[in-house]
Amino acid sequence: MKQESLELSEDLIDFIGASPSAFHCVLEIERRLKKAGFFPLEERDSWELKKGEKFYVVRNNSSLVAFILGKKPLWEGGFRIAGAHTDSPSLKIKNEGASVKGGLLRMSVEPYGGGINSTWFDRNLSLAGRVVVDDDKGGMKSCFIDLKEPVAIIMNQAIHMNRELNKGFEYNAQNHLQAVFTGVDKNCEDDPIQIFKTLVAERAGLDGEKIIHMELYLYDVQPGLINGMKQEFISSSRIDNLAMCHAIEQAVSHCSLSDETAVAVFFDNEEIGSRTLQGADSSFLRDILDRITMVTGGSLEDTFRSRAASFSISADGAHAHHPNFPDSHDPAYAPVINGGPVIKMSSSYKYSTTSETASEFKKLCKEALVPYQELVNRSDIPSGSTIGTISSALTGIKSVDVGSPMFAMHSIRETAGVLDHLYMTKVLKRFYCSD
Repeated sequence: MKQESLELSEDLIDFIGASPSAFHCVLEIERRLKKAGFFPLEERDSWELKKGEKFYVVRNNSSLVAFILGKKPLWEGGFRIAGAHTDSPSLKIKNEGASVKGGLLRMSVEPYGGGINSTWFDRNLSLAGRVVVDDDKGGMKSCFIDLKEPVAIIMNQAIHMNRELNKGFEYNAQNHLQAVFTGVDKNCEDDPIQIFKTLVAERAGLDGEKIIHMELYLYDVQPGLINGMKQEFISSSRIDNLAMCHAIEQAVSHCSLSDETAVAVFFDNEEIGSRTLQGADSSFLRDILDRITMVTGGSLEDTFRSRAASFSISADGAHAHHPNFPDSHDPAYAPVINGGPVIKMSSSYKYSTTSETASEFKKLCKEALVPYQELVNRSDIPSGSTIGTISSALTGIKSVDVGSPMFAMHSIRETAGVLDHLYMTKVLKRFYCSD
């Protein structure tokens, strides 16, 4: 099992490395799905679907739904859905936020999601995202860029300038998170915004004059690593939630024909609340599910029957019990790294788990020979939220929230377990192929 888990974790590291933004995550999932025999569909086209065929649909280049048509009619077998999110906390470049100060070209940023800002200081940072350009035909096209090399840095203040720094310092997002990209001649009179756009265009192989708009994010170029004296940990950026994206992709890519229709959904924008065109709080998943039912011969009534016969797993990172901060956890619930998938519960239903859906997941774990754990937050610390309750409420499909345990969630560098990633992938494979 150790060799199997290490190989899978190395593939996860490759997956994360290819996914510096939500756009690139979807591109990588597309590449892998095509290799596994999936064909793309467009929402605006008319569809023809047959049993056993594999398809995927992309929205906004940052969310994706993949499915394999099962043998049973949808209104009898329903959908088996596993979902995760493609986005991670980051720093988004403000396109008009260029300035030159102290002979340095800086770009102001806007924090995306609830990241740990202090972890972004003194790191080798690069840029990735989407650039929309003029296509010379009266239209426009999206280009996805990843500069790969370190091109920016956010410098910390020296301890000599602030002797109290280690006692705690609140970094101001507007003032202290400005990223430095290059030195500029003090006599240069060029527009800083144009300097930045030109630098990006040159690095990305684009014509700067044709750039219409940019959605660019900073990311840490240090690759993920297997860590620990016994190679038991994964250390990387964006484990939340690319690890769950990878586990679901692996499961659905290796899924054989089943009675039920297998669905893998990868939503963008979970870190900022999901209420976007491509988020979990949108029509995306429901549109695709209902369309599949109707294209395969079902009526409007059958769309409701199909969803009522379905089950969903919402997979997102879970907080492992932290030995250095034990008071942050309820002592009755102490998930450990490499102890198996965590079933997440909340009395306020920040998670979608019920006693019935938790029991369904426990049954899957037992069938897959995978251990499981449970998590409820301290009563005086509110739990986070995921795509589970949102997508469940919009579709009427019962759901369970689970995740692999991890440390330092939302840090630029997170830590998870090698065995846990294998465990989660195994139970998801069992979920899709349990006939």
